[in-house]
Amino acid sequence: MAVATLQATSASAGPAGQSPLAGRWALEVGSLPMPPEARPKSVDLDFRDVAGGKWTTRVEIVDQKDNRMHSESTLSLDGTPGRASGTYWVDVIAAKMPAPNVLVMQFVYEGIPRSTRVYSVSADGKVLTETEAYFKEDGTPMMRTALFKRVPGES
Repeated sequence: MAVATLQATSASAGPAGQSPLAGRWALEVGSLPMPPEARPKSVDLDFRDVAGGKWTTRVEIVDQKDNRMHSESTLSLDGTPGRASGTYWVDVIAAKMPAPNVLVMQFVYEGIPRSTRVYSVSADGKVLTETEAYFKEDGTPMMRTALFKRVPGES
């Protein structure tokens, strides 16, 4: 099974072994496990492999009232924390890519850990699954899964 997974990942990795995570992704809003009125209108992710072994992530969120939030970071993928900018509630991120189709990111805002997110791409490269682990205010651990589709023409 591991060999099949590696072969599928290699096949969808694209030119020069680029990660299949690279590209633009749009949230399937209906995949969020929350009432429709609490869901954002849209969430777009843009992952890019940049020079020097770094990774750029851009996020844009549009809420139900058409307010826009965004975040951007360019990080090393060795787990070293780096700064994020924007209006979303994150200012420090650490990231690792344990496999070409898996990205693990840890989010902090104002010195407080917010969540850990694991992004994984399907073998066909068309679906991005985001699994978010976080804690409720009372300390209860929670997990949420959301699905993203690749934006057509993006890879």
